[in-house]
Amino acid sequence: MRKDNNAQVLVRLAALKAMTVKELKAEWENLFGKPAPNNSHTYLQQRLAYRVQELAYGGLSKPVKAMLDALADEVEGKKVRKSVISDPRNPVIGTRLVREWDGEEHVITVLKDGFDWQGRRYKSLSAIARGITGTRWNGYRFFGLRESSRKAA
Repeated sequence: MRKDNNAQVLVRLAALKAMTVKELKAEWENLFGKPAPNNSHTYLQQRLAYRVQELAYGGLSKPVKAMLDALADEVEGKKVRKSVISDPRNPVIGTRLVREWDGEEHVITVLKDGFDWQGRRYKSLSAIARGITGTRWNGYRFFGLRESSRKAA
């Protein structure tokens, strides 16, 4: 049955390529239940192709949708976001990371939205690692933080 579904989807996608703007707009109304937002042949084709596949195979999961919404909010620069995106490797807020480099001890404090080093705020550990060493480093590797191993579970 899955193979038949794949074939049907491929036939529908191929049909979209042959449609005129007028036909694409009619298909839009059929699949979305409202008028098409514009007359761009390319836009209508691409969005309809996505919708056909979404209906056949399922859409994005709720966590993925939430992450995309949060990313969009961050890109748009909204001050009040629904959630703050953070790397799961980040320690708990307030944690102090200590790293010795060339005989000098460097203390970094984990903040809600970044890190503090020498009284300055940084968005990434990589920027701090570069400031300390003068070369590019993966900040998580430099400070000994690794993604939790999924293999261990």
